[in-house]
Amino acid sequence: MAEEDARHKAEDHYYAALDLVAEGEQERALAEYQKSLAADPTFAEAMHGMARVLQDLNRLDEAIAVAKRLEQLDPDDVLVHTSLSVLYQKKGMIPEAEEEGNKARILGWKQQLKKGGG
Repeated sequence: MAEEDARHKAEDHYYAALDLVAEGEQERALAEYQKSLAADPTFAEAMHGMARVLQDLNRLDEAIAVAKRLEQLDPDDVLVHTSLSVLYQKKGMIPEAEEEGNKARILGWKQQLKKGGG
């Protein structure tokens, strides 16, 4: 039950963060994402949101650190590799950006093949 409570609390903070992002309140949204992850450190959607807000705030190293944590949780997440590619590109780290972009494409193709989408 404690695990369900933690996820529920994490989701509450996550949705509060989404509202704040929509209102252009990036710093306050970041605080809500941090609370969400404090309640449930494995909540992938909150990590994606946090990485995006950090990117918007031009805190690229922090955004990369969050994305790398997310990659450890789910190495087959296409979005995390796409995010890392964008972040590396913004930092001028072109070889790393290209490598992550390639990973995202390959994972996308694999997922399409699994679905029979050829």
